Amino acid sequence: MNIGVVGAGIVGLAIARELALTRGARVTVLDKEDRVAAHQTGHNSGVVHAGLYYRPGSLKAKLCRDGVALLREYCAEHAIPYDEAGKLVIASTAAERSGLRAIAERARDNGVPGLAELDALGLREIEPHAVGVAALHSPHTAIVDFSEVARCLARDVEKAGGAVRLSHTVRALRETASGVEVLTDGPDGRRRLGFDGLVVCAGLGTDAVARMAGVEGDVRIVPFRGEYYALADGARHLVRGLIYPVPDPRYPFLGVHLTRRIDGEVLVGPNAVMALALEGYSWRDVDLGDLRRIAAWEGARRMAVRHWRTGIREVAGSLARGAFLRAARRYVPELTGADLVRTAGGVRAQAVARDGSLSDDFVMDAHGRIALLRNAPSPAATSSLAIARHLVGITSVLSS
Repeated sequence: MNIGVVGAGIVGLAIARELALTRGARVTVLDKEDRVAAHQTGHNSGVVHAGLYYRPGSLKAKLCRDGVALLREYCAEHAIPYDEAGKLVIASTAAERSGLRAIAERARDNGVPGLAELDALGLREIEPHAVGVAALHSPHTAIVDFSEVARCLARDVEKAGGAVRLSHTVRALRETASGVEVLTDGPDGRRRLGFDGLVVCAGLGTDAVARMAGVEGDVRIVPFRGEYYALADGARHLVRGLIYPVPDPRYPFLGVHLTRRIDGEVLVGPNAVMALALEGYSWRDVDLGDLRRIAAWEGARRMAVRHWRTGIREVAGSLARGAFLRAARRYVPELTGADLVRTAGGVRAQAVARDGSLSDDFVMDAHGRIALLRNAPSPAATSSLAIARHLVGITSVLSS
């Protein structure tokens, strides 16, 4: 088969590799950017999630645990640094103990290995500068450079006879009697490409490609910007691994946390501010067309009505470094304002349903010869190789 994949993030590339290696397909990956991993893959904190938070039995929980094993093996095979730095989820008050216990129960149901429930003294043995009344320790939660994984996947696709065509913007597509035609603008001008089937893993651009295909669906992408600070060099020793709060169960965001990266940098963040453009990496990035389409979606309006107080709080935190500092000092009180340095953030492609709920699981569907990955929330990077196996296995477009 001749298969096209729209999107050169880690999930799109993992699917392309899976198709090439297990189905013998000739695969062409298309992406409008001049590099792989340009958006969500290249703007996350690099955490390989162990599966602590996800509803047991959900697709998210299964693909996370399967994905960890596949990713660890893949990194070992390709000499990509992979460090089991370990994670502490800390209850900072007695009121958070019940939430922490619920996470521990979920994690055990999901088969997360090596878990330990710690008291205030025990958590300081893991993180000497951290404080809290209790914690859950996941020693096998790891860190990796997902951009490097994506680059390695792209090389695998090319070695298998496929192509990764960067700077190729999809302008139009249509399903025909024999397959799918895709019109692209690339370095060599406009081209019409024909495929037996098409997989869309476009992240922030998912809605645009779905509109071209005439299958807008029952969810839409709303962009949430996650902003980060990094610890100054002199403060990095205060964090050994990963320090997370007990998350608010109402939202698919984990709250401001402290994350050591594979290069030694320590991040503080992210928040979750609705961006003013699909690729709105700062307050200066405004796209009126994007905003009109988001506002036209009834789900986005219902979400805004339901969560406006949280939205105001997140915006205030975005504009004031002190909010980040207060959140971080709940767990590492030695931090000062001078220890926080603004660094690059990212934009999350969050699918919102018609009723205003934020989709918290992977959303995949197929229409004729077109398969769409509509929502790939965290832990999508962790789960990428497992998502690829799952989607290729269940989608007749890709296996027949």
